[in-house]
Amino acid sequence: MRRQNVLQTFRQGDVLLERIAALPAEATLCRVDGDVILAYGEVTGHAHRLAVGTTQPYAKGGVWSPTAERFIRALPGASLTHEEHTAIAIPEGFYRVTQQVEYTAGAMRRVAD
Repeated sequence: MRRQNVLQTFRQGDVLLERIAALPAEATLCRVDGDVILAYGEVTGHAHRLAVGTTQPYAKGGVWSPTAERFIRALPGASLTHEEHTAIAIPEGFYRVTQQVEYTAGAMRRVAD
């Protein structure tokens, strides 16, 4: 079931991008050096990434971290890439970033891709 106000979705492995009409008021621009990494592979070290200059990262609290509620603004030419997946062109706009989680033996954990 799609969340309310989600205009479009893109999934690559365990990462979901949900296109939204606007950023939440609490989301602030984050400083990231280099590519914007959405998720790292726990075993391979590969990463779901958007190239520097094609994306602006935002988070509630202003810190780009895996535990923050994260958002991006995709600029023209944005493409979600990963060493083991086909690249996905991401249209210009605002997106909520979600990493899939799973429930195991009484605990929630991020899915390893």
